[in-house]
Amino acid sequence: MEIEWMLIKFDDLLPHQLYAIMQLRNEVFVVEQNCVFQDADDKDQEAFHFMGWSGGKLLAYTRLLAPGNAYPETSIGRVISSPLARGWGIGKELMQKSIEAIYKIYGRQTIQIGAQLYLKKFYETFSFQQTGEVYLEDGIPHIHMLKHVTS
Repeated sequence: MEIEWMLIKFDDLLPHQLYAIMQLRNEVFVVEQNCVFQDADDKDQEAFHFMGWSGGKLLAYTRLLAPGNAYPETSIGRVISSPLARGWGIGKELMQKSIEAIYKIYGRQTIQIGAQLYLKKFYETFSFQQTGEVYLEDGIPHIHMLKHVTS
């Protein structure tokens, strides 16, 4: 499957792109995970939105934030792959390309994520390390993880 990757600042998103982002985030974070939460958290406007498209469908997405927006460090959040694309390795490609994108935008520096606990081993494959205790966010166990810059 051919994926077209796009990195777009909020103000440059087209309406159909923003709609697809919100639709995918709702499909997975609200419906699939059965989690009622306020997804529109006023961080989108300051973010870069990294998207993977194929056949006119948004299949993968992350939100990239500058230091001080969500955490003191740069951060990757709202990491999501469409149920239509699971099992194809798109999640790994999404994370690798998101890390590369955040380094390109903000320079090579530490990245922090708030990860769902069940994905700990997945994020460890990208050199993220747990940095605290498990906490509940919207009823789902999470952990903070950092990826330090290596030479």
